[in-house]
Amino acid sequence: MTIETGRLPAEGVQRMFDRIAPVYDVMNRVMTVGLDRRWRRATIQAAVHEGDDVLDACCGTGDLAVAAWKAGAGHVVGLDFSERMLERARRKVLALPFEDASFDVAVVGFGVRNVEDLEGGLKELRRVLRPGGRVGILEITTPRGVLAPFYRLWFDRIVPLLGRVLPGGDAYTYLPASVRRFPGPEELAELLGTCGFEAVRFRLFAGGIVALHVGEVAS
Repeated sequence: MTIETGRLPAEGVQRMFDRIAPVYDVMNRVMTVGLDRRWRRATIQAAVHEGDDVLDACCGTGDLAVAAWKAGAGHVVGLDFSERMLERARRKVLALPFEDASFDVAVVGFGVRNVEDLEGGLKELRRVLRPGGRVGILEITTPRGVLAPFYRLWFDRIVPLLGRVLPGGDAYTYLPASVRRFPGPEELAELLGTCGFEAVRFRLFAGGIVALHVGEVAS
């Protein structure tokens, strides 16, 4: 299996995240200097209202789901196809109920770039949202300007080296390539509009290294 191209079939992504589950939280904190928690809170503040039924898609170890619950969401469902990620999420959320239901909000934290069919995945998020619902997508992007050289050094060189130090972390060689081939903020905003979301807007964090997109479903 190759992980340098930034593209993996669904089965490859699943195996990769099963392997890195034990180091996932540690690597998130290291890669973002702890700022990922602040960005997740900003995502929830932008998309979730008190009492909302929330879907955390590609939930990983459940940090966004926990943030939504702490913000007063009525019901939070975490969805991820890596069982080892869900095992760690359950330790934080206690239970992740799955049922046929509609949601007021869908959030994705650092997961959409791993979806094999991005447009199909966004349309599916749109499908499960109620009228007036909202989507919040937090994702790494490629900065421009003065931070670009630092970004390339950090993500292309240092992060993969850090990953190799940790068990299973060699999969982080996939990260830089997956970000490079992912749509930029403007392109992702346009794609969200194509997939049926309205009032799409985005904001950048950390000098453009991370983007938060929010969109709405017509009432």
